[in-house]
Amino acid sequence: MQRESSTARRGSRRSAPSPSGPAGEGEPKLCARYHHAVELIGRRWSGAIISMMLGGPQCFNELLAAVPGLSDRLLTERLRELESEGLLRRTVRPGPPVRVSYELTPAGESLKPVVESLGRWAERWVKL
Repeated sequence: MQRESSTARRGSRRSAPSPSGPAGEGEPKLCARYHHAVELIGRRWSGAIISMMLGGPQCFNELLAAVPGLSDRLLTERLRELESEGLLRRTVRPGPPVRVSYELTPAGESLKPVVESLGRWAERWVKL
């Protein structure tokens, strides 16, 4: 009598897809847009900056003062990233003094329910 292999008895099993390779047929794979969005918003300070900007346009120094521990170099970097992704707009107002303000675009504003939901989740589950 022929013996079934252990794989045949349990059913065919596939290994998890490799992060660098394509998923097999029928296996779930991470949506590239979702992954990009999570990486963008999850980048250090990005969520805090977006959260502060939900209240309306902000100047650089207002954002710097509102987010404890954020350096001017990192704020500049994050503002440029968020602007290049279309989440905020930079406006230069002629002076003197010249003033630069930042405000969320409609795409950035559409993150409001996401940011608020994450805040509620954090209040409930994150222990400090």
